[in-house]
Amino acid sequence: MKISKRLTLWKNSLLLLLGIGISNIGDWIYLIALNLIVLDMTHSPLAVTVLYILKPAATLLTNFWSGSLIDRLNKRKLMIVLDLARAALIVLLPSIPSLFFIFLIVFLTNMASSLFNPTSMSYITKITPPDQRKQFNSLRGLIESGGFLIGPAIAGLLFLIGSPMFAIYINGLSFVLSALVILFLPDVEKHTRFSIAESMSLQIIKMDWQVVIQFSLKNSLVMTVYFLFSCMMVMAASVDSLEAAFAKTILALSNTRYGFLVSIAGAGIACGAFVTSLFARKFSISFLIQIGSLLFSLGYILYAVSHSFSVAAAGFFVLSFFMAPANAGFLTFYQQSIPTQIMGRVGSLYDLIEAVLIIVTTIIFGLAAEYFSIRAVVITGTIILLVVALLLSLSTHFWAKRKSI
Repeated sequence: MKISKRLTLWKNSLLLLLGIGISNIGDWIYLIALNLIVLDMTHSPLAVTVLYILKPAATLLTNFWSGSLIDRLNKRKLMIVLDLARAALIVLLPSIPSLFFIFLIVFLTNMASSLFNPTSMSYITKITPPDQRKQFNSLRGLIESGGFLIGPAIAGLLFLIGSPMFAIYINGLSFVLSALVILFLPDVEKHTRFSIAESMSLQIIKMDWQVVIQFSLKNSLVMTVYFLFSCMMVMAASVDSLEAAFAKTILALSNTRYGFLVSIAGAGIACGAFVTSLFARKFSISFLIQIGSLLFSLGYILYAVSHSFSVAAAGFFVLSFFMAPANAGFLTFYQQSIPTQIMGRVGSLYDLIEAVLIIVTTIIFGLAAEYFSIRAVVITGTIILLVVALLLSLSTHFWAKRKSI
């Protein structure tokens, strides 16, 4: 009986990982194809930049109410609906001649993604036993890093066979396949009433914000760890926004060598995720977060002070390698610390805060790079990142000591 139950659990985990893998590869195909389509239409790098602003903008518009929806609806059904909605929106793109309507479709697709991510996190937590979460999150990191490597390669192959438009259709198909995979997963909320109107009233949304605030105040140490990890990702995103300019103007890299630098980062993510998946059960959650975040930030420091390709490549490999244990530890911490019944609301609200911080800090870094040295701005950013990582490590230590984990 125990063996049969364990096989069922692993079957569900493998189906989940398959769905995540298909969706992740599709996202990379979509990103690269869409960049080329918009660039071909406009010949404007600014228009391509708008695509990257649309994602946090969609999060701002979605996440202040989405948690109320997620926590009250059947998550499996919602995930299927969102996958099919994204597929329908994406296959419309090749037939739209107007740049404005392309941006609108991309914005709506990003809104669906902002809903999907916290929904899937809540659902994964419900069907994954606590003793399997570290292993699952490590394997998830491996799958996602595989998408980072395989996705662009598949996109390139599709461009050889057809065009960026053809690649967009393939991406739409990937969301349909993801929905089919989810269809074979168990429905753990069969009796949940699928009522959108009830979950979207202003009174309910206001009450849910109060629930999140009260939970945060009552569990201040947990939310401190959560917030500091988010801040670390915000600083990393802000430094990354200057990555191309730093590589081209400060390190004087050619396009080919810059592409190779990005490939090294991809290899680092894959290696880190593989090693983490092998040893996840042997390490505590706190150790994964601490060692991952500290060495992740030190990798950024190494990259920031580099004067040659080889040192920058070493920094890229170190930071991407240790991103894997940091993410696996944090996801497991999140699943263990936030009750599933309010997970959608907590995740959505804090993702909203993170999106605001990303927009603000990215603009500040961009403006600072215009008036000061790019290297000085990048080094300052990585020093702040290291300070945040140290505070995160300290907070995680206190959390682990309190929980004896």
